[in-house]
Order: sequence, then structure tokens, then C-alpha cells
Amino acid sequence: MGAKTGLLMYADGDIPCLLRHAGAPDPDRTSALVRRSYPDAAIERWQGSTLYNGVYPPPGRAYAGSWPGLDVLADQRLMIDSPSQLPEHLVAAGAGRRLVLHAMHSVVDWLAFAVWEDGHLLRSLSLSPDSGVIENIGTPLPFEQPYWAGDRPADVIPWPGEEQDPYPLPFHPLELGEDALRSLCGFIQEGYPEPDDVDAEAISLLGFRMGDGAIPPRSL
Repeated sequence: MGAKTGLLMYADGDIPCLLRHAGAPDPDRTSALVRRSYPDAAIERWQGSTLYNGVYPPPGRAYAGSWPGLDVLADQRLMIDSPSQLPEHLVAAGAGRRLVLHAMHSVVDWLAFAVWEDGHLLRSLSLSPDSGVIENIGTPLPFEQPYWAGDRPADVIPWPGEEQDPYPLPFHPLELGEDALRSLCGFIQEGYPEPDDVDAEAISLLGFRMGDGAIPPRSL
């Protein structure tokens, strides 16, 4: 598994449904979203991407898209260990809306996701095999239940001739990460697509280059 994400979505309704009806992002709305998210950063337009390819932009870049009822922002600086510590201005921008954070990094098998409704944190989970459970706030969401129940144990295959210690978590974070991405955002990065998955490759995002912003990068 090699998926990496640093993704934030604001929505006035069901995110997958809104994405299915998303056309080209509005340039003015999108630029305003980026300026609002990084009020202290110098920002300029850059080459864009798609929702599928743009969920893990290069350092110093961000991809974003804004449509009526939906805002999408992708940036490595969103990959924070404790989602509950998302900068206050980013949470405040979700007043009256649903806010979803999804971040994972395949190099360290790290996953973090969180859901806010009208600025109130409902669920936050962050974990990796090296650090264990970093944050676990709120009631597990339905797509998590099989993992916590032991129905989706980590299937780690050792290298030939090597012994493999038991995986230090009851499930693989990246497997849960894909289910979280599908359930919360409507698409996946790796695995077999389902008929009603959002075609993330068909959704364009605008690109931005920026200086230092308000969100520190995750330390790997």
C-alpha cells in the first residue's frame, strides 16, 4: 500500500453526492478558500491536478477546489498527528457545515481522520504501529466497527526467511484509511473501486504555491 493523503473538506451536505455533481472549480471561490486557509502566507497560482492525484501535493504546494456547498483543500501541512489540534481558524470556517480531515502516510502506516459538525468535533482517530493510538476521541463511526471488533486483522506477510513479530495494532491503519476515505469522501486511493465510488480522476483541482503558512508539517 502506498497511499498518502493530506485532505480537508467542508460541505453543506453529503460529500460524495456533492463531488459527483462537481464541475470545474470556481477560480475566485477557490482562491478565496486558499487565502482564508493561509492568511499569513504569500500565495500564487500554480499548476493544478485532480482530486485523485492531488491529495498529497509536493511540499510548498496546495491543491484546492471550491463549488457551491463544497470546499476541498489538499496540503501536506494538514497531516497533523492530533486532528483535534487543527488550527482554530480552519475549524471555525466549518461553522454550519460538515468538516472532514483525512491524512495518511504509507511509509509509516500512519492514519488520522476527524469529523466536525458545525464546529463541534464528533470523531478523531490517529494511530500508527510505531506510535500506537495517538488520539481517539468520540464514538467510532460505522465503517470502523469491523476493525475494532477484530474482523479485519492486519495481514502482514514477512520477507522470505525472516520471522515477523505480531503487528502492533489490531488492524492495518491504511486499510481503515481507505474505508474512511470512501465513507467520508466517496473515493479511494488504492484497492478495487465500487460502482458508486466518485471518479476522483475526473474532478479538477487548482494549484497554488505558497510560503510559510500557519500549519506545521508532520514530522515523520
